[in-house]
Amino acid sequence: MSEARDSSPDLRGTLRRDEPMSRHVSWRAGGRARTFYQPADVADLCAFLALLDPSEPLLFVGLGSNLLVRDGGFDGTVVFTHHVLVGIVAEDHGFRALAGVPSPYLARFVARHGGAGAEWLAGVPGTIGGALAMNAGCHGGETWNHVVSVQTVDRRGVLHERLPADFEVGYRHVASRAHGDEWFVSGLFRFEEGEADVAMARIRELLSRRVATQPLGQPNAGSVFRNPPGDHAARLIESCGLKGTGIGGAQVSPKHANFIVNTGSATAADIELLIERVQATVRERTGVELVKEVRIVGRPA
Repeated sequence: MSEARDSSPDLRGTLRRDEPMSRHVSWRAGGRARTFYQPADVADLCAFLALLDPSEPLLFVGLGSNLLVRDGGFDGTVVFTHHVLVGIVAEDHGFRALAGVPSPYLARFVARHGGAGAEWLAGVPGTIGGALAMNAGCHGGETWNHVVSVQTVDRRGVLHERLPADFEVGYRHVASRAHGDEWFVSGLFRFEEGEADVAMARIRELLSRRVATQPLGQPNAGSVFRNPPGDHAARLIESCGLKGTGIGGAQVSPKHANFIVNTGSATAADIELLIERVQATVRERTGVELVKEVRIVGRPA
């Protein structure tokens, strides 16, 4: 692996080759990215994208909490937003957060600035960019219920202001209606007025529940499957006796059946095979087709 400033005088970010993506996904498993770029800021991101070949496979990654890169790696460019595209500002019409901001940070910022209704974001183990990309949600909240507008960037490095009407939004699903490849740079969110003490207490309550019910001590990617209509993926998986089932170093968590954990030596192949086994078993025994919430990219080893 090499690490260096890009040779272009217009770029200020950090470029790496053959970067192990196990360092950047919460499962702590998987292959390498051919090219890995950590921009210095939004302007630097735009400059970098403008230099890329338009056909280059491109993947934006925040905390990597909803992502698995297969063991053969990703033959393209990863743009890493966590730690760099950060910042939250209270505006007249809401709160603007950059894509690399962890979702729990926005929950606390809103609470401390007199907002209410963002507390559930404290339970989302990813960044604002990821939450926008998949309409993340928990505890009855969903990201796009609070979006006023978003800023995106296209492959040419051009920024755009978009409205919710520009996107098709559903349960854990977001797609541009007509604009092609664009990635989220920031979002403007609106929440209700509230009291800081009440909101912070609610955040503490939700985090305590999360600690009690989820396997936070082991590498995982949060919920692996979407909840089917009128049911819960965890209930279906548990009803099939799959809790504790393992392949290699991957295991269906004994604590929460919709979590697959890395017990210490899991490969991306172990995790993907276990996902497929869970899907097949639930399909055979219940007739329900579980849909993956996590994204799997790259090529097998």
